Amino acid sequence: MENRERLGSRLGFIMLSAGCAIGCGNVWKFPWMTGQYGGGGFVLIYVLCLLLLGFPTLTMEFAMGRASQASPVRMYQKLQKPGQKWHIHGYFALAGNIALMSFYTVVTGWMIYYFLMFLTGQSADLGFVQMITDPGVNLTYLFIAVAIGFGVLCFNLQNGLERVTKYLMVGLLLLMIVLAIHSFALSGAAKGIRFYLVPDFSRINGSVIVGAMNQAFFTLSIGIGCMSIFGSYIGKERSLPGESVHVILLDTLVAIMAGLIIFPACFTYGIEVNAGPSLLFDTMATVFNNMSGGRLWGSLFFLFMVFAALSTELAVFENILACVREMTGWERPKGCLFCGIGIALLSSTTALGYSVLHFQPFAEGTAWLDFWDFIVSTNLLPIGAILFSLFCCTKFGWGWDAFVEEANTGKGLKIKPWMRPVFQYFVPLCVLGLYVYGLITFSWK
Repeated sequence: MENRERLGSRLGFIMLSAGCAIGCGNVWKFPWMTGQYGGGGFVLIYVLCLLLLGFPTLTMEFAMGRASQASPVRMYQKLQKPGQKWHIHGYFALAGNIALMSFYTVVTGWMIYYFLMFLTGQSADLGFVQMITDPGVNLTYLFIAVAIGFGVLCFNLQNGLERVTKYLMVGLLLLMIVLAIHSFALSGAAKGIRFYLVPDFSRINGSVIVGAMNQAFFTLSIGIGCMSIFGSYIGKERSLPGESVHVILLDTLVAIMAGLIIFPACFTYGIEVNAGPSLLFDTMATVFNNMSGGRLWGSLFFLFMVFAALSTELAVFENILACVREMTGWERPKGCLFCGIGIALLSSTTALGYSVLHFQPFAEGTAWLDFWDFIVSTNLLPIGAILFSLFCCTKFGWGWDAFVEEANTGKGLKIKPWMRPVFQYFVPLCVLGLYVYGLITFSWK
């Protein structure tokens, strides 16, 4: 891989990075977490976490990728000083990407399944529990999701990933606008929006803050090198803080719009907002099955869910593929075949976790999905954010001056000297405190 592939445009980079950030985390996980954590207060803390923790970490990931021109496995080796061991985290970052896809591909398969059921008029008997306990459905649609992802990546970067993601993102944004306008017309829209956007400060506690931080890292895909790979594919024409802002704005826009679609519907049809992971599937299917034109609206809704899921899946697959290719020297098609088979096999644990591969890692009702999510969201994402901060901002790693020089190269928003305490001290200390608190209060059994 002597000649590193390049993205064709700045728009391609922003759309691709935003596509990695925008996915099931925004439109599946964010609404049900908002419902469980009390609505507007969680949304407020989530936005603050994006600004104070997400922005610095995303900028550091982009900078490490662009400076090293390498995947997470190799970037530390190119940037660290002789004798240092930072590169060990690169292998944990790769493991985090694989663990993320070990449940994310299954959720993507669920989206495809629901879309096809609405499209073909078979939505009347749809049920979340019924779906996840059917091993045939889960394996079939998992394999479809993996095949689509690595099928696209067999082509080169510009003709495959960049071109497809641009269309996915534009389609996603247009569909969300249409569906949000439709939700505003529902009878319960005012109550739903009030619950969603007006904070109830009495419901904000430590668990809400930890949940908001984990969700901010999950939705931006930061902490495990997902974003650094795209930094390695762009030139130095634009500064990186500005690009981080664009990605965060797009990501937040989609997350907020997802809630504007779902919560008015919940309050209109008397559906529990704290239903958990099944919120989007059971409640939205109920809504669409009981409204005029529901087959059309349901098809559109789950089509945009497929778009959102695939945009992230493609981006993380590219990260895994880049790591494997740098370690082996393989061409894209061979790397895709190897990675596709490996991810499909590992993801089968989640796909069969509610039927033939029963496994309860934590409290009653938990399964393989919760295990993989615990590894990624609760552990590797916050730990990764801490390590990126220490590496970029201290003399024991890459160093503040080298990081700022790389991040500020090009036109656009710059990192100012007054921001250093935020990057160097606030981010790692705040994340560490919330991480420890999260482990102490976690529902182990």
